[in-house]
Amino acid sequence: MKISTSKSEAMVLNRKNVECLFRVCPKWRSSSTSGSCSRVRKEWRIIGTCKPLHHDKVASLLYTLSRVFKGGPVGVLREYGVSSPLIRAIRSLYNRCQSLVHIADKFLGVEGVQFGDLRIGYLLFADDVVLSSACDLQRSLDRFAVACEEAGMKISTSKSEAMVLNRKKVECLLGIKEEILPQVEEFKYLGVLFTSEGRRERKIDRRIGVASAVLRTLHRSIVVKRELSQKAKLSIYQSIFVPTLTYGHELWVMTERTRSRVQAAEMSFLHRVAGLSLRDRVRSSAIREELGVESLLLRVERSQMRWLGHLVRLPPGCLPGEVFRACSSGRRPPGRPRTRWRDYVSRLVWERLGIPPDELEEVAGEREVWASLLRLLPPRPDPG
Repeated sequence: MKISTSKSEAMVLNRKNVECLFRVCPKWRSSSTSGSCSRVRKEWRIIGTCKPLHHDKVASLLYTLSRVFKGGPVGVLREYGVSSPLIRAIRSLYNRCQSLVHIADKFLGVEGVQFGDLRIGYLLFADDVVLSSACDLQRSLDRFAVACEEAGMKISTSKSEAMVLNRKKVECLLGIKEEILPQVEEFKYLGVLFTSEGRRERKIDRRIGVASAVLRTLHRSIVVKRELSQKAKLSIYQSIFVPTLTYGHELWVMTERTRSRVQAAEMSFLHRVAGLSLRDRVRSSAIREELGVESLLLRVERSQMRWLGHLVRLPPGCLPGEVFRACSSGRRPPGRPRTRWRDYVSRLVWERLGIPPDELEEVAGEREVWASLLRLLPPRPDPG
């Protein structure tokens, strides 16, 4: 094998010599002892397409081999009986190797951070990124508007709104063709209410309000109509009223206030179906038992814990599971912290099933065991 040592010529290893090297070491081409061997085969395919092989390709190949086999490339060569002249030729590729990080020309300075041959005199922090995000969003919006026009579509500015997720009010002016979009504190998307403060109470209150509107609409024509049987009225209750009230309930954070309001909305319908009023002083559990209806709060809690089991059993890489397990950076603001859904559902499982948080994922990971526990979940006792 001939290696050029001239400074004006790059060291070139003939492909024929590399093929000879692989013939004496066939394990390198077909080894299945490690997942990294796919990199070896990839390097070999690259080598097979090159007529002259530059020394950096050989170095890349040997580095890959050293990651697959123990002892480094020289040890592997000796193990397979490669001749000493060829080993010395390969080792010469690593002699007097130097690295240089070159970004800009030299400059004088006594302050900053040294990075390679560059001294950084100023740093950009996260708040600068946040300040420039509004400009980036405007540019993205402009590109989106242009793409819509090319496709023959037009963005309706009267139906477009902007909202900033922040505890404090932050102004963010976005426009489409010099028309400024209104900035709102809340907006509805696919039936779910999103607020700028990120609170969930407004979402639950809105669902209760929508369900109450449904009850008022059906009151005379269905709920109190004597010609309809209780079975027909309960069918309307299960198919229309309950889905309207509990839409998106899997991610609710229930407090005593929200539990009381949800139960009040539920019983306002069932009282009318049973032909009773609050003056009759009949317990809610007795009315449900008479009508054969399951408690709505029990249904909500069971669905929340069922969704928790789905999140725990999701394979790695699925976005809902990654969001559930993620820990956001930064510090929480002073004052009483808001209850996170993960903390709420862990406490719910501890109260209702007696499973401590450190054993939660292990138990919820067993699908059949978790489903049987949820089927046996008892209803909460009525207050008072």
